Amino acid sequence: MSFIHKAVTNAPEIFLLLAIALGALLGRVRLYGFALGATACTLIVAVVIGQLGTFVIPSVLRSILFALFVFTIGFRSGPEFFASLSFRTLTQVILALVIGGTGLALVLLFAFTLDFDMGTAAGVAAGALTQSSVIGTATGALQQLGLSDSVLQQQQANIAAGYAVTYICGYILVLLFVPFVAPRLMRINLKAEAAKLEGELSIDPKPKEGKLGYRKFQARAYRVSAASGKTVAEVEELIGRRTVVERILRNGQDVTPSANVMLQTGDDVLLGGPTAAIVAAKPLLGEEIEGENIMENVAGEVAEVLVTARDLHGRTLSEIVDRLGKAARGVFLRSITRHGREVPIMPGTKIYVGDILALTGLCEDVRRLLPNVGQEVLLRDRTDIVFLAGGLSVGLSVGLLSLTVGSVPLTLGGGGGALIAGLICGWLHARRPTAGSFPPAAQQTLIDIGLGGFIAAIGLANGPAALSAIQAHGLELLAVGAVVTLVPMIVGTLFAYHILRMNPVVICGSLAGAMTVDAAVTGACEAAESETPVLGVAVPYAVANVLLTMLGPIIVGALA
Repeated sequence: MSFIHKAVTNAPEIFLLLAIALGALLGRVRLYGFALGATACTLIVAVVIGQLGTFVIPSVLRSILFALFVFTIGFRSGPEFFASLSFRTLTQVILALVIGGTGLALVLLFAFTLDFDMGTAAGVAAGALTQSSVIGTATGALQQLGLSDSVLQQQQANIAAGYAVTYICGYILVLLFVPFVAPRLMRINLKAEAAKLEGELSIDPKPKEGKLGYRKFQARAYRVSAASGKTVAEVEELIGRRTVVERILRNGQDVTPSANVMLQTGDDVLLGGPTAAIVAAKPLLGEEIEGENIMENVAGEVAEVLVTARDLHGRTLSEIVDRLGKAARGVFLRSITRHGREVPIMPGTKIYVGDILALTGLCEDVRRLLPNVGQEVLLRDRTDIVFLAGGLSVGLSVGLLSLTVGSVPLTLGGGGGALIAGLICGWLHARRPTAGSFPPAAQQTLIDIGLGGFIAAIGLANGPAALSAIQAHGLELLAVGAVVTLVPMIVGTLFAYHILRMNPVVICGSLAGAMTVDAAVTGACEAAESETPVLGVAVPYAVANVLLTMLGPIIVGALA
């Protein structure tokens, strides 16, 4: 025990890292298909370890860890958040606002009726609304009130207690509500509605374009015989599926493959498009040839592109093809990834800023299209530290500004300032990809270490007080948390279905996004036996990350 006491006093960082490691490990464990996740498990482990002694964790360390986390969240959500401020995605934005606003109203109602202090109310909001970042913004707001050290420490302990009790319950309720309860409230069969939505999305208003989802792409060479006398446009129309005549060689000379160019017997033609379509083109063109000359200096490419073009946000694939026009010629879509999950590729599928599109085609065609869609996802291995540290320092400075209402100073705090800085920096990077390199792997590391370290520091420093608060008010907090989790989702479901007239499958995905619980999307997809619920996640997720994070200062200011 003397060694443990010495370590607690002289090297608390050992236990902080141990809490992060054990929390992440326990967060992966699944019971009946559920996993609590690293954040909740890290706090529980830290509170337990905190019983070993008095841990002194420097406040500057907690501030830096949380600032790195919330800045990175803002950086990742920035392009989606600003693009979501659009009429095309207005219903999903409103749904996120309704859920967040209802949750805030309930937390304040319980705080006034049950006499919750600022820390307890903020902890309940963070846990019941499954947004861990509220802990940091509330803590920052408390530090601006000039409280004594003992009062501030008790408030932080109450935040930890409120969060620890309500998060687990809130997380499980969201996982159950989205795939099972929400469809019952709407009186729909989720599987049948998903199949219906897939049918609607697959309807192409311009049949000549065929399907937009091409999993395989090839380029093959043919010597013209059957197609002699037909124009390039006519040949492409006959073959269909957006197949493109990429190159024409006539007597060894290149002929520009314009739409009105007429093919002649003996022309060598390079055809690019979906494998099945160009393989079946032989009867329409002529014999397939080796085509070494025509394929010289011609190479195919697959590029992953992060959508940043705001004019494409909320538009269907069919609309995007029409909008891009000639720029999309010869380029095909292999996959759409949204928040790590593949989205069904159909003409009616809507694309949002932040989606990752895998494009394929000949190199020159893909390169021509890229500037019209977004920025290529490159595996850079270095972070632009100047951009990161400079943006973060400006954000933290903005967080110091305050507006006094009555005797209460209202301020964003360091967390709120870092979040806004992250949003702006992420948006700027999307506009100018050469500035502010921040590789996805580095982003995820800062999110995991930043939030995990901050949560562990809170748990260690306030372990005994948090445990006492849980023992004294655990059941009461649990009941309040269940109400704060369920009521906003019930209100949001009914409002979206009856007032906003949203598609019920999209509503299920939007609920998961508005509560920022990725696992709930998986549950909805499994219940629907379809990936269509993913279509509703992106916009509410981006809005909720900002809206819910800012609840911390609002709650503290309202109860101060």
